[in-house]
Amino acid sequence: MRLSRLIAAATAALVLAGCATAVPAPVWTGSNAGWTAAEAEVRPVGLGLPGGAMLTGEVRFAGGVQLVLEDDSPLHSLSDLKLIDDDDFVSVTDAGDLVRGRLRLDRAGRLTGVDSLRWRRLTLPDGTPIVDKADGDAEGLFLDADGALAVSFERRHRLWSYGPPGATAARPTPMASPEVDFPLNDGMEGISAAPGGWRVAGESGGVWDCAARGCQVVTAPPAEPVADSEYRITGMDRDPGGDGFWVVERRFRPPVDVRARIRRMAADGTLGPVLVELSLPSTVDNFEGIAAVRRGDGVRLYILSDDNNNAAQRTLLLAFDARD
Repeated sequence: MRLSRLIAAATAALVLAGCATAVPAPVWTGSNAGWTAAEAEVRPVGLGLPGGAMLTGEVRFAGGVQLVLEDDSPLHSLSDLKLIDDDDFVSVTDAGDLVRGRLRLDRAGRLTGVDSLRWRRLTLPDGTPIVDKADGDAEGLFLDADGALAVSFERRHRLWSYGPPGATAARPTPMASPEVDFPLNDGMEGISAAPGGWRVAGESGGVWDCAARGCQVVTAPPAEPVADSEYRITGMDRDPGGDGFWVVERRFRPPVDVRARIRRMAADGTLGPVLVELSLPSTVDNFEGIAAVRRGDGVRLYILSDDNNNAAQRTLLLAFDARD
């Protein structure tokens, strides 16, 4: 497609999305110390104009929403999410915030909104809030077998455990992570609980299985890091319906060709066929997070986009149902 037509299609998709009414998300009214309620409006979104979304026969779209945020909202730059149960989720931002909320589903089980959004700052090992972007660039998270929250960071690459996600101002403790010289801004984007520990996928390549004693290579990183202009893993979660994982991949080629896709990853690191692919003029943005939960005879998948606190981007949450 010629650039002029691509831009026109993208503009049309945004205009159509903007026609849907945004309504305030129900505000959190809890009183957990250290947590602050966050306001947002929620706008329903579909898959966009025909021709941009490819779903295989075993996957169906199950609803989507856009979070419409004020400029100073702490909910910008959400970079991953995981489910605590069927409805409650936890997320992180690459500015160093921990976010919690609840999914809203209609009677048919389709995603229609979120509520009870709240946030708190992540902390340093001495218990003080993170204030430096280089310390707070959180990119991934998972819940371990004991329900403790683990968060991966880039720039200063590390993996820290923060204890239960409802804890306040927890002092993080280091966890084993790959002994790799990750590029500055291409670190542990995909992390997930795994049998006996956790799995790590580097954005520029490589997969490792880790436990308290250390990490072992599943897929060696390539000699040349995978470029951002090619598909790279930006999120990962354990498959509740099997022994593998689900991953979301992103590709960006300037000026406007951004794409995302969903695939399974086998226990040995092999990637399966593409099950969902999103590109313009479909509903697509900078998808970096994925969460998987058992639902009926299949798996419900949620993917989340990071808007980079950029007015030209959107915070999108899309749901898909995949059969076993």
